[in-house]
Amino acid sequence: MSKPLAGKVALVTGGSRGIGAASALALAEQGADVAISYVASASKAAAVVEQLQALGVKAAAFQADQADSDQVASLVNNVVAHFGKLDILVNNAGVFQGAILSDPNTDVEAIEHMFAVNVKGVATAVRTATPLLQDGGRIISIGSVAADGSPFAGLADYSASKAAVASYTRAWARELGQRGITVNNVQPGPIDTDMGPGDSPMLEVFTQAIALKRLGKAEEVGATVAFLASPAAGFITGATINVDGGLSA
Repeated sequence: MSKPLAGKVALVTGGSRGIGAASALALAEQGADVAISYVASASKAAAVVEQLQALGVKAAAFQADQADSDQVASLVNNVVAHFGKLDILVNNAGVFQGAILSDPNTDVEAIEHMFAVNVKGVATAVRTATPLLQDGGRIISIGSVAADGSPFAGLADYSASKAAVASYTRAWARELGQRGITVNNVQPGPIDTDMGPGDSPMLEVFTQAIALKRLGKAEEVGATVAFLASPAAGFITGATINVDGGLSA
């Protein structure tokens, strides 16, 4: 049985864990060869590569700091050199830093680092990949429902970084549409990952606010990424899709 992404090459940034790993596996299950990037967790990245290869596709891991524009550009170029082309770019790598507006001890450097990863890193990856992507390719970014506003204090900076991704998505979709390249934004709600609220004392608050009364699974976000990468989503571009269990309903 043919797989819809057979013969395609995908890059998933931050693919060694959580939503990134789930997205990489979902793409591989549909037949894509997959590259993932990681910052420090080489052993976790190697384990994901083994899982990808077990699905019968080619896979490789590349170390790159998403906050460093030179490393991001090199990452994209190295993936193309290794696999011969690039069809799908998944901008998943991201970090979270909370900050109360009135806190005089706010870690400004940490917030700047967050914007470097969440915004500049995404923009650099897309700018580098655009001339290398095959016509009809896919760009999918992992944003956050926090981009639409949050009832919790301390999320303004994080929300702003993810709102920038949503805005970029709409603009890039217009710019790349003539080449048949779709650009979409997936906004997860609370997801049960090591970066998510699964062990948080706020867990009950989160689940009560979600229509489905549970946290999401990384695999559910990965399935959305795989769909947007598929031929079936060829007429979807410039869209933001919330995968949040009805949190924003």
